[in-house]
This record gives sequence, structure tokens and C-alpha cells, in this order.
Amino acid sequence: MLIGLIGKANVGKSTFFNAATELNVQTANYPFTTISPNVGVAHLRVKCVCTEFDVQDNPSHSVCINGNRFIPVKLIDIAGLVPGAHDGRGLGNKFLDDARQADALIHVVDASGSTDSEGRTIAYNDHNPLSDIKFVEEEFDLWIASIVGKEWSRIASEIQNQRQSIERLLAKKLSWLGIDEKYIINALNELTLYSKKAPLWSEEDILNFCKVIRRTTKPILIAANKIDLPSAAKNIQNIKLIEENLVPCSAEAEVLLRRAVKKGILKYLPGDSTFQIEPGISLSDQQSKALEAVNTIILRYKSTGVQNAINQICFKLLKCIVVYPVEDTLKLMDKNGNILPDAHIISEGSTAKDLERIIHADLSKGFLYAIDARSKQKLSAEYKLKNNDVIKIVSATTRR
Repeated sequence: MLIGLIGKANVGKSTFFNAATELNVQTANYPFTTISPNVGVAHLRVKCVCTEFDVQDNPSHSVCINGNRFIPVKLIDIAGLVPGAHDGRGLGNKFLDDARQADALIHVVDASGSTDSEGRTIAYNDHNPLSDIKFVEEEFDLWIASIVGKEWSRIASEIQNQRQSIERLLAKKLSWLGIDEKYIINALNELTLYSKKAPLWSEEDILNFCKVIRRTTKPILIAANKIDLPSAAKNIQNIKLIEENLVPCSAEAEVLLRRAVKKGILKYLPGDSTFQIEPGISLSDQQSKALEAVNTIILRYKSTGVQNAINQICFKLLKCIVVYPVEDTLKLMDKNGNILPDAHIISEGSTAKDLERIIHADLSKGFLYAIDARSKQKLSAEYKLKNNDVIKIVSATTRR
């Protein structure tokens, strides 16, 4: 999974990135070990099944702290966006090319309205955050439409002359966006474009088609940042009227808490609704005031919002579940003796066969059956996995 982090300059996007990727826990053997400068590792937080099975966790690819599992995901900090990006203004082409690789996007917005459309600092509430949300979506839509539009005559001709199904050909032409054919079909049905021959599509038809494709294949969560500043609360209420997927957040508060944990000042886990000062710690006046300000934010919003945003992207927008593959269904171990070693994030509706492909892509052809660690029942390849399933995969290869 790759989550893209977008937003104009000076909204706290880099601070959010730093907050989300600064987890003070020891981990090893990440599924991805080569991290480029603008890509980091964030974590999903879930309740681990170790509490249900009453076992001590010894993970290799993720971390469990007091029954809270932290599962690594990639977070890419995408270049700042300015109006006109689809025409190449600013780092527009770089932004849009990076954004297309992401499975979903977190749009960090200055909820206080204290930065203009170019990211320049202005007075509180002199800028409407809703306009930032609108222009990002429009730039993305116009960029996709410009690429599709340039080839539309040829696409329409191929549909007519080769008599290929429009959904298959469009899926092929839009493969660079990582779009499955099912999304093409949904968009065509939603816009009733099946009834219109491809050569007769207008520019508006193409743009509307690209809007639906972007909305369904690159879902966006709004991280309404700077909630500690004046006017943020009112702006958040206005945004909620039109944006369902919104999380109020304070990236600065999260950075402060995580760094205080590293220094041994606080007890706090990302996503907690409280924090505690470690015994024997004496705070300076400056530290006390800073933590008091953070506590005010948490009391009002129940958290800093950063961890909530990462979790909502995965479980609400992308509709994923967590499954735990094991080799031994009695001791819940892998072949090296690690207990509940891995937690995998997969899409709702995935099957036991799909899990086998994820774990052992080269062995999936030898799939025989799966075993549910709870019931010890055999499961077929078509079994649809449920959240928190603990599963053993049995294949012809592993039986040798």
C-alpha cells in the first residue's frame, strides 16, 4: 500500500509527514527496506489478535505494544501543488506523476485559513480552505482528462474499427493509472456513457469520465491541519458539510508528543487520547506550556488526528482488513518460531488464494487449502477472508 501526502506550501504537509513516520519502536525486516528521501514508513494501528489468544507477540514485520499492532505502510510526501499544475506550472508534472502511483491520498489543508492559494502567510481566516480542496481535485481531473483527450480520436477509432469493448480498451489505455476494468465499467454506468458512441463523446464527457475515475481510484482524505489556530473549528464545520472524509489534526502536536516519547519524557502511543508524564520527570515552564496546549487539543478532538488519518485511509476509504498468516495453527508460529509474526493488510473480499499470492507468489499454483487457526477447519481457495483471521496456507510445495 502506498499513501500519498499532498497539499500546497505552508499547510504543515512536511510536519504531518514527519509526525506520521516518527514511531519510536524497534522493528526489523520491513517489507520495503529501500526508502527514497521523499518516502517514509508510517504505521496503521489496530488491536492485535494476541490479546484474544493470550500470547506474547514476537513480530518481524510489525510491532505490538500492549496489544496494539503497528503495521508499516509506505507514505510518500508529494511535491507541493499550485494552481495550473496540470499545465506544468510549478512542479505540476512531478506532483501528478507521483500522485498517480498512490493507492489513496491524504490532502493536508490549512484549516485556519492563514495561507493563500500560493502558500503565502496571511491573516487568520482570510482564505477559504474549501477552495484548496476544490482546486486540488480539479487539477488532478484536468491532468487525467488532458492525457485521455489527446488520444481520444485514436481511442474512439480503435473502438469502432476493432470492435473492442470500450471498457477493455479504456482499461488498457489507462493502465498507467493502475485502473482495473471494473472501475471503467462503474464510471460508464454512472455517467450512462454506454449509450453514446465513443466518437461522439464531448470534452465534457471525457472530463466527467476522468472525474469519476479519479474519485473512485484515488480516494482523498482531508487532513484539516492547524486545529490549534483561531478560526479552524468554524472552517472544519463548513468543510464537513461537503466533505465526508475529513479528520481534524495538529501535526505539530503529534511531532511534539512523539519526540517527547523518544526523550523519555512521556508515555504515549500514536492515536492515544491521553498522554502521561513519566515518573520522576521535571518539566521546564516552556515544556509545561507546550504540553498543556497539546492536551487542550486532545481534550477537544480526542487525538491529534495524525494516526486517525492513516487508519481512515486504509480501513474507511480503501476498505481493507488485517489477516495474520501462520505456519503452526496451534502455537501460532511461523517456521522460525516467531509468534504471530506478520500482519497483512489486504482488500475486503480477498480470498485465501489471494493471501497465498501475497505471501508466496511463486507457490500459489500449488495451493491446496487453508486452515482457520480458531476453528481448525479447512478452507477452500475461494474462502473470503475476514478481518483478524489467523490463517495457515497449505500448498503442494510446502508439503514436500
